[in-house]
Amino acid sequence: MGKKLVMAQKRGETRALCLGVTMVVCAVITYYILGTTVLPLYQRSVWTQESTCHLIETNIWDQDELGGKKVPQYPCLWVNVSAVGGWAVLYHTEDTRDRNQQCSYIPGSLDNYQLARADVEKVRARFHEHHVFHCFSTTRENGSSVLYQRLHGPQALLFSLFWPTFLLTGGLLIIAMVKLNRSLSILAAQK
Repeated sequence: MGKKLVMAQKRGETRALCLGVTMVVCAVITYYILGTTVLPLYQRSVWTQESTCHLIETNIWDQDELGGKKVPQYPCLWVNVSAVGGWAVLYHTEDTRDRNQQCSYIPGSLDNYQLARADVEKVRARFHEHHVFHCFSTTRENGSSVLYQRLHGPQALLFSLFWPTFLLTGGLLIIAMVKLNRSLSILAAQK
């Protein structure tokens, strides 16, 4: 009976040790992937200067109102703010600015025009509720554009590092508990 118990204990320890090592290896791989994808985006982000923006005006342009220009197939929200010592165009994120410099906000649902219009109206109403808000500007440009929200800011970096850190800590704790259990069982057998 004692030998079966020892063998079962060793199998359980081996399985727990394999789990802990697997968790540590997965965490290291995840850190590597994040270090090569998310960290460079965070380091290259030029939108680091936090400012206070004051709303000047908001306009919703439909397709026919933009006459002659290359027109998106969705309603376009245009927001002007005063920030960094002058007026500036507010963009929702870095991607919004890269996708279409004519629009401050691009709705999430582009398939249905009516839903997109309702989404843009809701965002416009939020801007009119809060005339003063925080925004992000860059020191490299002349300051004619600002961001409402950074995609690659410190919060996004910390959020992406949370689960790998949790996995690494859990794996190391499992390994430590298995090693402690083994050393305590050796001490108990010696007595």
